[in-house]
Amino acid sequence: MAENQLLQLHAIDQEAHKESSRATRQDSTTNLRGKDYKWWIRMAMYMIFLLCGQSTAILLGRLYYDQGGQRKWIAALVQTVGFPILFPFYFLPTSSSSSSSSSSSSSSSSSPSSIPTTSNGISGPPSIITLALVYLTLGLLTAGGCLSSSYGFLYLPVSTLSIISASQLGFTALFSFFLNSQKFTPFITNSIVLLTISPTLLAFQPNPSNVNGVSKGKYAIGFICTVCAAVVTALVLSLSQFFFRKVIKKISFRAVVEMIIFQSLVASWVILVGLFASNEWKGLRSEMEGFGLGKVSYAMTLVWSAISWQLFQIGAVGLIFEVSSLFCNVMSALALPLIQVLAVIIFHDKFNGLKAISMVLAIWGFVSYIYQHYLDDQKSKNIKINANADADVVEDIADVDAN
Repeated sequence: MAENQLLQLHAIDQEAHKESSRATRQDSTTNLRGKDYKWWIRMAMYMIFLLCGQSTAILLGRLYYDQGGQRKWIAALVQTVGFPILFPFYFLPTSSSSSSSSSSSSSSSSSPSSIPTTSNGISGPPSIITLALVYLTLGLLTAGGCLSSSYGFLYLPVSTLSIISASQLGFTALFSFFLNSQKFTPFITNSIVLLTISPTLLAFQPNPSNVNGVSKGKYAIGFICTVCAAVVTALVLSLSQFFFRKVIKKISFRAVVEMIIFQSLVASWVILVGLFASNEWKGLRSEMEGFGLGKVSYAMTLVWSAISWQLFQIGAVGLIFEVSSLFCNVMSALALPLIQVLAVIIFHDKFNGLKAISMVLAIWGFVSYIYQHYLDDQKSKNIKINANADADVVEDIADVDAN
């Protein structure tokens, strides 16, 4: 009798454990769907910021030079000096829990040995000196990239500038391979090749420059400086992902804003030093008075350029934080067709056959990468479904054996 009661209690305990396990998996699935839903909202927000910010900032940069602006250090400064508008976002309360999307995107390239630990074996926050070195490195590189791109704005049409800038995807892939253990599939490789060839074609177009009497020599300087800016930007994006994963390790929107603020602060100080050392600041009053659209438009052009660049920064760092630096660059390439069309409409840029081919290759490369991302997402979902199904089968078999 006692033996039968023990067997019944054991069976009841097994059934309760089974139901509890299934409920836990259901709750986990529900939470996962909720996280996926929130993750896609964040992704959509970051992509809108990146696309709108980049398109507006590039067009306003071209407008500044077309209407009489000539200050390269000023054009570089507006790309970083708008960071104070991010202070309200920095003080917003955010969750410090780990994001499943972020951890999954970086788990393949992280190693336990690379994570600093305290004496108790618990992962500890980075020191102030370490963070200072991180932000100093990113800030100095950002300042160099901004100055290089200002030469591109001065000497190149917007359509040519935007297509050349797409070459940073190839450089990002190279840096990500060494810094972030980026895996390459045929579709990703195809995307990188196409988006690298796309801007290269522009070097062979006849009579390339249509920017207010810019000579071929200055066009070449603008071309080289824009390529250099693409290389530096790619390095900054890849290093940002590396520092997020290896040093900062904070999973919150505040971490994104914090990196942008301190990185931009360092870059702004470096550019300000260059502005005063070059004596460009002495001609700002005369430049404002001679601006084609008037003094108010001059100020508004610079202010909205600064705001647009910060929106782009939020979108870029946010996509790095959620996915990867390579994906951030692919989304940046998506702005290419929009900038091309707007440049033709607003600035009357010439849109010849070579530019059309270059743009088609860039779009093709973007679609190729997005398709690979879709395949990875489907594979991940199938693995999760199969894992849950296998767990149910194992529990059913164990239940049969127990009975």
